[in-house]
Order: sequence, then C-alpha cells, then structure tokens
Amino acid sequence: MNFGYREVCLDHDTGKRHPESPDRLRAIRRGLAECHDVEYVAPDDADVDLIKSVHDPDYVDEVRDFCESGGGNWDADTVACEDTWPAILASAGLAEWAAERALAGDEGRETPFALGRPPGHHAVADDAMGFCFVNNVSVAAQAALESNADRVAIVDWDVHHGNGTQDIWYDDGDVLFASLHEEGLYPGTGEVQETGEGDGEMRTINVPYPPGADTTDYLAAVDEVIGPSFRAFDPDLVLVSAGFDAHRHDPISRMEVSSEGYGLLADRVRSIADDCDAGLAFVLEGGYNLDTLTDSLTTVHEVFDRYSPSTPDVDEVSEGAREVLDELIDQGFGDD
Repeated sequence: MNFGYREVCLDHDTGKRHPESPDRLRAIRRGLAECHDVEYVAPDDADVDLIKSVHDPDYVDEVRDFCESGGGNWDADTVACEDTWPAILASAGLAEWAAERALAGDEGRETPFALGRPPGHHAVADDAMGFCFVNNVSVAAQAALESNADRVAIVDWDVHHGNGTQDIWYDDGDVLFASLHEEGLYPGTGEVQETGEGDGEMRTINVPYPPGADTTDYLAAVDEVIGPSFRAFDPDLVLVSAGFDAHRHDPISRMEVSSEGYGLLADRVRSIADDCDAGLAFVLEGGYNLDTLTDSLTTVHEVFDRYSPSTPDVDEVSEGAREVLDELIDQGFGDD
C-alpha cells in the first residue's frame, strides 16, 4: 500500500480545540513509521477545473476567496484559515492521485491511500459543512470517469453519513454509493429509503445502523448488501471513504467497531474489487481518537502489506442491524 501525503495539509489550522486537527495526520505518520514497506508520494494539487466539475463553480470561487481573505468560521463546525485553500487543493489532488494509481494497468496498479485534510464527504455540491469544503472522494470519482472508468463504486464507512457524496451523485447512474453510518448522528441524513433518483435510482445504498453496532454488524452489511450490489454493478474502480470514527473508543460516536474490524472490512472490500477486476483506493475521512485512528489505519495497511485476516468466531448480527439489512434486502439490494 502506498500513501499520498502533503505537508501543506498540516497548515489547515482549525484551532486548538477542534477535533479535526493536524495532529491526526501527525499521529498517522508516527504509527506508519513502525510498519514495514511504507512509501509516500507527494502528488500535485488538483486542478480547480476538476473541482468545479464536481462542485458549483461559484461556490468553489467563494471558498477560495473566503480562505484568501483570512478565513474564519464558515459555520459552527467548519473552520478555515488563509492556508486552508492550498490544503484543499492538495487534499483533492491526493484523492485524484489515488484514483489514477488504482486505475493503472496491471504492472503499475497499486492500492493507494490518500492521507489528506480537510476531509470531504460532507461537502455538498454548493456548500461546505461538517469540517469539509471539497468532496475529495467525489473528485477522485470524477477524475476516474474522465479517464478510463465507466463505473465507479464508493463505500463510505465513516460513522457519519456521507451526505455530500450522496448529494453529488444522487441522480447519476455511473456511480454507486454506499454509506455505513450511525443512525441519527450528524448530519441526520442517510435513511434506507434514500436510494437515488432518475438515472441514479437504486444507485444509493444507506445502512443507518443503530448505536452499538459492532464489527459483526459491519461485516454483515458488506457480505449481505454492499458486496453483492457492488459485484452486480461491476465497477472499474472502488473508492473507500475511510473514516475510523465508528471505532469503539472514538469520542464522537457510539459504535463498537474494533481496530481489527477495520482490517476485516478492508479485506472484504479488497475481495469485492478483485471479483470485479477493479482498482481500489482509500481516501481519509474522520477518526478523532488519535490512538485508535492510528491503530485502525495501520491495521488496514498491514492487511495489504503482510497478511489477510481471518474472521474470528463472532456473535450473531444484532437485532437492530438485522432489521436494517432485511429492509434493504426487501428493497432489492444485495442480489448478485
């Protein structure tokens, strides 16, 4: 696994008490320093025209002007400074690089992981929210579609619903989006009934689990709903919006996924991509306990570097998770 990283992403200053801080990337780098075969790449910024093909052009100009004028609070949660605009371009460029590397031919194909910030999955087409200004994973998907990909699948396992990604692709039949998230948590979207519209009908899969869902529940969602749906869609590229805030020790959520669980999820997604002969790339989203963020991400790296984890003996899927999965299956999701 190769990692994309740019020092300029540390310059996005959100303030001393903000959970989405530069310390997240510093902690990840320290953790990866203990791992074998870690390579870093520093790709170019994303082209502004590419970003504007995902977001409303006037909104993109507004964000740039807001940052260059000194920034401040876009909203209560989403903070910028003068150095945020260069970080935005770098973070989007890292996601674009990840898509390009994952789509390379057999000799050059890699499993890249874009370590950028600010994160992106809450940014809708014409607004910033939830710490996010530009939807990085959507920039990656758009870059892939403009390259040699006909179809892109995105799985978002951040504990918060990827509302921005859903918003951008909701009526597009070329992108299949699946979000595993905690029901009722910010931003309050992502119901089972939100399945897409127009050309994008049945191209959005929302798995809103109740608080307390654990690794077993998350794996069941991939095995029973997301995996079969992705295989039927047969994408050329699978992108992971990789947030690690569903961890049992993350301060922002009430979920119970373990560090090992993220390795198991990554291995499941790798199998899906292999079955589709698709490229696979990861884009960093949330995760706010520095220790568990680092442990979970390094576990994902080790899955690709040294070993494939085997699923341990686990309990049955919880009652609340089973109800969600059955509702999705009744709607027609999950069939190969």
